[in-house]
Amino acid sequence: MNATDADAPDLSSTDVPGSAPLPPVALVLGGATGMLGQALTRAAEAKGWTVRTLGREDGPVTSPDWLEARIADLNPRYVFNAVAYTAVDDAEEHADEAYAVNKSFPALLGRIVRGSSVRLIHYGTDFVFNGKKRTPYVEDDPTDPLSVYGASKLAGEQALLTAAPDNACVLRSAWLFGPGRKNFVSTILRLAASSPRLTVVHDQVGSPTFTADLAAMSLALAEAEATGVVHAANGGQASWCELACEAVSLANVDSLVQPITSDQWPQKARRPTYSVLDTGRLTRLTGIKPRPWPQALRDYIFQSFAAGTEAH
Repeated sequence: MNATDADAPDLSSTDVPGSAPLPPVALVLGGATGMLGQALTRAAEAKGWTVRTLGREDGPVTSPDWLEARIADLNPRYVFNAVAYTAVDDAEEHADEAYAVNKSFPALLGRIVRGSSVRLIHYGTDFVFNGKKRTPYVEDDPTDPLSVYGASKLAGEQALLTAAPDNACVLRSAWLFGPGRKNFVSTILRLAASSPRLTVVHDQVGSPTFTADLAAMSLALAEAEATGVVHAANGGQASWCELACEAVSLANVDSLVQPITSDQWPQKARRPTYSVLDTGRLTRLTGIKPRPWPQALRDYIFQSFAAGTEAH
């Protein structure tokens, strides 16, 4: 069965007349294992939603027939796609794999939900920009990715919004940290615990973002039935070195963090030197004004590392 604009089934939850309203069903793709997926699952459960997860461990998730059948069976009101190929440097040599996950998969999701009442939230990246601006990027700024990863994510945005312009929303975010999976902050704290000195790139500036906060923004945008592209990130900006310094300080680790340039830390994929995201549209749509990233980082550090729930 292929959903079309004319014959797409109503995939959303419905209430039985005369009964108490049923909680909405949220399907989180990548919700069992991914860092963002786990945050989305926790946030939706906290709201009382019924949460279902799907991932590669559940079956051939990229198979159109299998995925469409599973979505129809689960009958979600909201679908959050936290599945992505995120190995930025590896993508330079594995472009086919990156495009399969970052472009073809969201395009498939768009075709499945098109014409239904399902609200689909998909995640983009700040790496769609070339970094030549020096003021925060807004949603309609020209895109010009510098890497295969960025190009594949941009292609996914475009394919999804072409397939399902009326019920899909792309959340561009950046520099994620949070519990559940290895991330930049957890890596820095692990290294700092065994090294008296670390060197970290200081000439790349972006928007550090706590997955718990991004999850809350995501749920609010889904409920607002947002469409198109929305930037979602914590407030403020930082270099990788500044983020590392703050993390080491908050964790009270005795290690000196020193700045270096990108040239001193060569990587296969080019990164934008500036990719701070303007979240004004998010605020207009939801009323949420993202808190500064240092506040969010403090919560992550104290909840995870200080409490001993996250391994360094």
